[in-house]
Amino acid sequence: MTDNKPELLRFLRERVEEVIAADDAPDRKLERVCRMLADGLTTFDWVGIYRVDAGRRELVLGPYVGQPTEHVRIPFGRGVCGQVAESRRTLVVNDVAAEPNYLSCSAAVRSEIVVPIFRGGAMVAQLDIDSHTAAAFAAEERRFVEDVAAHLGELI
Repeated sequence: MTDNKPELLRFLRERVEEVIAADDAPDRKLERVCRMLADGLTTFDWVGIYRVDAGRRELVLGPYVGQPTEHVRIPFGRGVCGQVAESRRTLVVNDVAAEPNYLSCSAAVRSEIVVPIFRGGAMVAQLDIDSHTAAAFAAEERRFVEDVAAHLGELI
């Protein structure tokens, strides 16, 4: 593709919009977006969607790309994803070893970003990305992931 990060992010954003507009099942589209992000950015090592089960106050793992995880259900408040479920705000953890409420999925993970996904004002899911690189989510990556998450609400 390109070594120019802004150009790469613009390219990926356009591909995400194409996937969302495509004639395909919503879960298949979510899986394709996860794959595109994991393949498109070398620091995105695990990319997944957690859906909100509001009745149980839990997050339920949906489509993802990366190593399997034991965290298929996460209670609100627990771990980075659970904190985002409570706050409804993006959370970037530059060093997961320094995060006291971190749920480890892999010893290789060094940083994480979790972005809430909204539909009609309600948080319906989260986009969770782990990186084997410390501080992998600078302002540019954060804006990009938040933009992608804003588009995913219509699929959930």
